[in-house]
Amino acid sequence: MEESKAIVLFSGGQDSTTCLAWALERFAHVETIGFDYGQRHRVELEVRPQVLGAIRNQFPRWERKLGEDRVVDLSVFGQISDTALTRDVEIAMLANGLPNTFVPGRNLLFMIFAAAFAYRRGAQHLVTGVCETDYSGYPDCRDDTMKAMQIALNLGMDQRFVIHTPLMWIDKAETWSLAQTLGGAVLVDLIRDETQTCYNGNRVDQRDWGYGCGTCPACELRAKGYRQFVERDATPR
Repeated sequence: MEESKAIVLFSGGQDSTTCLAWALERFAHVETIGFDYGQRHRVELEVRPQVLGAIRNQFPRWERKLGEDRVVDLSVFGQISDTALTRDVEIAMLANGLPNTFVPGRNLLFMIFAAAFAYRRGAQHLVTGVCETDYSGYPDCRDDTMKAMQIALNLGMDQRFVIHTPLMWIDKAETWSLAQTLGGAVLVDLIRDETQTCYNGNRVDQRDWGYGCGTCPACELRAKGYRQFVERDATPR
């Protein structure tokens, strides 16, 4: 297992792209993995190659570190998941206090597959964009969940994986700021113009913070964070 090698869970969205940049700054070799689980916003799978290509083209210091990309077919997961991310239903809050965009077990499954991939690739580090500060309340995004997953993966695979969560304790405005720190205005513009976060998969309406419907929870968080970032930290344009 190589201590300088990392696997990034990469969806093609703002958070995972920021995490990819974070990993490329820290590790000698970085590979990416994504998942097709029948998501209604599957346009994110279509933008993934564009985002990766832009990173290679615009950041030569990262291009030599960025290795293999892989998308795993988990479409069977959609057969047991009745949520707003796997069905064409209106996004709403449920009686348990969680939005119906919560896909039970999704991030846990992602971590298992990412670890299995890391095992085969000889990578010690797993990097994911989960966050407990400015998020939709998903329990599988919590710090305790990730710590428990690290223990379970290490015991179950007899390895010494390290799960990194660079966004765990920062809000969306700080996520934009982190991107600026890592890659300057070039990375901020790349994330704004190329990544996809909208739960409705809107790739038609381009706004000051990127593409999206503007009304789903993911768009609202991204828009609010971007505007706070511009007011506080962004380089004047």
